[in-house]
Amino acid sequence: MAKQTTKTATEKTAKPAMPDMQKRPDSRRIPIAKVGVKDISYPIVVMDKNHSLQHTVARINMYVDLPHHFKGTHMSRFVEILNRHREQIGLDKLETILDEMKARLGSASAHLEIQFPYFIDKKAPVSGARSLMEYSCEFKASMTDSLDFVLVVKVPLTSLCPCSKELSRAGAHNQRSVMTVRVRYREFVWIEDLVELIEQCGSSQLYSLLKREDEKFVTEQAYDNPRFVEDMVREAYSRLLAVERITWFSVETENFESIHNHSAYAAVEFDRRA
Repeated sequence: MAKQTTKTATEKTAKPAMPDMQKRPDSRRIPIAKVGVKDISYPIVVMDKNHSLQHTVARINMYVDLPHHFKGTHMSRFVEILNRHREQIGLDKLETILDEMKARLGSASAHLEIQFPYFIDKKAPVSGARSLMEYSCEFKASMTDSLDFVLVVKVPLTSLCPCSKELSRAGAHNQRSVMTVRVRYREFVWIEDLVELIEQCGSSQLYSLLKREDEKFVTEQAYDNPRFVEDMVREAYSRLLAVERITWFSVETENFESIHNHSAYAAVEFDRRA
């Protein structure tokens, strides 16, 4: 008579393995360049030129490529990787995170987009009143065989129209402008230095806090320094070109017109590697 075996508690409660739908084959033979998760709100740490580190909250996008023979990717693994590096999500850890994304998801390439507000302590031009000015920044990092990193900074400015000043008997119209600069570099570039460079390209800088004497100053400064959108991108081009450690850059400026129901736009690009 065959000997009966008694099942252990573990065997009695064991469940069959869950099916892995993402690893199922796909017959359409269409590879996907980027697949992943978008718009994750997450705390990060950014190097601050004046205060060592700055803690901020980013919106993060994470992608990998998907070979044609897989049905899908494992979306939960992106968040797992992010959580594993939760204390170290900064510029110096991007390559590590991208390498892990490639390894965990079996992909040839990985991509990270980290958009975040960055704050710089700024003094008003006459009163010296201090306030924090916010700038929208982004780290764009990709990894295939090597790391490709782009720093993106958006800087708000004032632009005053040269044509309006020339034609008008009194005054001239101005507008809020946003200059978006993207750079690749061979040596580290501080966000603060890039912002300072860009803020010289408009008719006047913007400030979070202005007293009456400051308002008078920036209004008159803009009037004495009229610039078209074309002037602004050319000025940025010249200044960025002089920074040898920057190997590639692109500049876009959008002027949100105050007397038109449209924006004025200009863009330039330069590649020192070409």
